[in-house]
Amino acid sequence: MEKLVISAALTGAWPTKQHNPNIPMTPEEIAEDACRCWNAGAAVVHLHMRDEHGAGTMDKERFVQTASLIRGKCNLILNMTTSGELGASDKRRYEHLIEIKPELASYDCGSMNWMHMGVFVNTPQFLEKLGKVMIENNVKPEIECFDTGMVYNALYYIEKGFVLEPPYFQLCLGAPGGTVAEIENLVFMKNLLPKNAIWSAFGLGSMHMPILYTTIALGGHVRVGMEDNIYYAKGVLAESNAQFVERAVRAGREFGREIATPDEARNILKVK
Repeated sequence: MEKLVISAALTGAWPTKQHNPNIPMTPEEIAEDACRCWNAGAAVVHLHMRDEHGAGTMDKERFVQTASLIRGKCNLILNMTTSGELGASDKRRYEHLIEIKPELASYDCGSMNWMHMGVFVNTPQFLEKLGKVMIENNVKPEIECFDTGMVYNALYYIEKGFVLEPPYFQLCLGAPGGTVAEIENLVFMKNLLPKNAIWSAFGLGSMHMPILYTTIALGGHVRVGMEDNIYYAKGVLAESNAQFVERAVRAGREFGREIATPDEARNILKVK
């Protein structure tokens, strides 16, 4: 089977040190944590930023500082969010991509009611604009799909040329307001993808492990980390993001899949 690409989603926009004191929050903490994940076997880091109060922010300078720190220490693929601050303007959501030109960035393919936070807005106009910005700056979209409708939205943007082929999908299961994290739902969503798609998946919270194992067995790639799950096991807080990466490495190898290095992952994901 193809080598396994492991992505580490380090921080997210919601959990704080009150939920788990080991979540990295500052650019320095995030960069150090990213390189620990690289040493553990991750090829990609998915990056959110936090402001001085711990809230999610799309502050361009924080992204620039964090990217510089990571690039100075290791050769991870940087995957930057475009959805890290509720209410941010369209420009604020993508201006860091123009400055940093990361190899990957999130492309959330539709709007949804995120139960405890409000409306997660991704208008057609924004997605067309974001697609153009990514093409112009050689940033590959990580097409994040929280329900089946977002997969069909993505097919439209691929057909219209706002997303270049081959597409890279991230199936996000278990978000409040999205598709429930069940194995049957993962298989169904995976079967909707175009034949040339590269894909990865994760399950939020308690369904993290079943989705992880199933994704590995089906030939997909995986995402782990405290953005998606602050617990390593029931009632046991995760000690670090690297702890999640180490478990994914063991799981992949048990299934007979070697772990992709960042350079191997660049070839697998077809990033420029």
